[in-house]
Amino acid sequence: MTTASYPSTTTTTTPVPTTSIYQVKIAGYAFTPSSITVPVGATVTWINQDQADHTVTSTNVPPTFDRPIAGGATINITFTVPGTYNYICAIHPSMTGVVIVK
Repeated sequence: MTTASYPSTTTTTTPVPTTSIYQVKIAGYAFTPSSITVPVGATVTWINQDQADHTVTSTNVPPTFDRPIAGGATINITFTVPGTYNYICAIHPSMTGVVIVK
């Protein structure tokens, strides 16, 4: 009796990269969450659910971003350098937040 010989096979699965969604909502004159940690290269989306206009304005020296965001609008900022980025709404300075990039 002859036995057939077959080559061995190995199945490998390459993980599909997942894109995380990083969002900060603006509602009731507050950034939620007020602190968010993201990896280098991540894009954070701010969603203004208030009717009032706001800004996302860096308080770092020198400032790294200053973006207006109209009521009902969204903005995106991509963070390419690790660090801690504190920000406020320049129109309503009691609104504060921080993006930590690792």
